[in-house]
Amino acid sequence: MYIWLVMPDTVTIEKKTVRDYQLLPEGAPYQLINGKLIMSPSPNRIHQKLIGRIYALILGHCDKTAIGDVYIAPFDVYLDEENVVQPDIYFVSKNNLSILTDAGADGAPDMIIELLSPSNAYYNLKAKLQLYEKYGVKEYFIVDPEDNMVIAYQLTESRYKEVYREFNKIDSAVLQTIITW
Repeated sequence: MYIWLVMPDTVTIEKKTVRDYQLLPEGAPYQLINGKLIMSPSPNRIHQKLIGRIYALILGHCDKTAIGDVYIAPFDVYLDEENVVQPDIYFVSKNNLSILTDAGADGAPDMIIELLSPSNAYYNLKAKLQLYEKYGVKEYFIVDPEDNMVIAYQLTESRYKEVYREFNKIDSAVLQTIITW
């Protein structure tokens, strides 16, 4: 007697939601991107040092000008039911502070900075770029800590336009300043 097992033509993987994400232990190294839980290993020393330096420069500017608040990962940004990200650094302008909760931002920050690493390059250069564009993040900066190259995107008519590639420089209209290191 033969038993025939028929495999389905497609395999369905259940998408995860904010609810699934919120059930993770606090501090779990995950983001929810397009319904998939994405685990990220801890960043290396150079990555962490550069995040700290850029964050400190922006924090100092925010403290002097009172134009808004800046946050450093891990601090969640809830974009929709299938997308919760933890940008390396994000800024919320004074006019947009109502999106902030104790758990993070409930909506798009005004500006996001992501630093590349081998484990996150695809997500930062493709998936997150598309999400940030879709949800209206006004400025998106991608920094490569290996050479300090910054790729700057600005939202223009609901689409990202690359505005420059330069070393050691974030020229932000949202922050109304230039950050160099």
